[in-house]
Amino acid sequence: MVRIHFVTTPVVTAATRTLTGAATQIEVPQHRSIQATTPTVRRAVILFQLLLALVVSASGLSALAEPKAAAAALRLHFAALHDRLVDSPFGRPLVLESAQSDDDLKGDIYAVLDQPYATVAPALRSADHWCDILILHLNVKSCRVSAGPPKGLTLYVGTKYDEPIADSYRVDFDYRASPPDPDYMLVQLHADNGPLDTRDYRIRFEAVPAQGKTFIHMSYSYGYGMAARIALQAYLETIGRDKVGFTISGRQPDGQPDYVGGVLGLVERNTMRYYLAIESYLGAAQLPESQQVERRLHDWQAGVDRYARQLHELSEADYLTMKRKEIARQAAPRTAPPS
Repeated sequence: MVRIHFVTTPVVTAATRTLTGAATQIEVPQHRSIQATTPTVRRAVILFQLLLALVVSASGLSALAEPKAAAAALRLHFAALHDRLVDSPFGRPLVLESAQSDDDLKGDIYAVLDQPYATVAPALRSADHWCDILILHLNVKSCRVSAGPPKGLTLYVGTKYDEPIADSYRVDFDYRASPPDPDYMLVQLHADNGPLDTRDYRIRFEAVPAQGKTFIHMSYSYGYGMAARIALQAYLETIGRDKVGFTISGRQPDGQPDYVGGVLGLVERNTMRYYLAIESYLGAAQLPESQQVERRLHDWQAGVDRYARQLHELSEADYLTMKRKEIARQAAPRTAPPS
């Protein structure tokens, strides 16, 4: 077994840069090494830092066991993404990336949240709170926390329309959360199997303090087999034909952007929907409990409408009617397992 030790030392100078956007303003310390000499050297340093961040964050188990190294890696990623966060086309400090291999899809979001880390970390460490988050997604019909051990979440996923639980697909997630820490948190959800020959579903959320706010990384990924590949192809050739993601793949003659489509567009849309659910949950967390659900629902739909070209599926009235029913069903005492 190879053991890698990461030793971090402060390299922060007195100089700072201001990160501004529609949603936030934050002071980002500059690393002395990044300020050095030529653009070529600076690029090399940033690439090395990103490689270090990837080595540390590649294994969720390593991050759970070594929170200090994981926190350092995420902060390095924050520094490396500074310019993209400042110039984000989303109107807020947010970067969305997607990737596809032969048999899996992955979307990643890096963003600065307005809420301080001391608010974000305890709110998102609870498995029960994750059910309150995930139910906001229009395809999630119900979510229940299993008593364990180990603790887990059972999701029922289906179409974007109101439907009985019996018509949805059950997906069982393992749930792991890092111990309370003032500098880093990690939550991982993993399901071995999903609907229609999909597998290895992973939702990963990590966060570090960032000058009174919170820098987060959220990833959403899954693998797929031949049956799922065929189903995806059929979807993309029919009702999903005109749907797009957020990455600009080119320009039309009039200068308007062409957005990525296909499976990358699909994973980008769902990654953003889960991020909006997290953001909506946190935005309502300080309200009286009786007001929180309605605020989450309205904020999620407002977030969707902000990116209507990619995300709009239902009218606000239809979404609210469906989700109020699903949330009431989720909150009701369970008398028997859903069929």
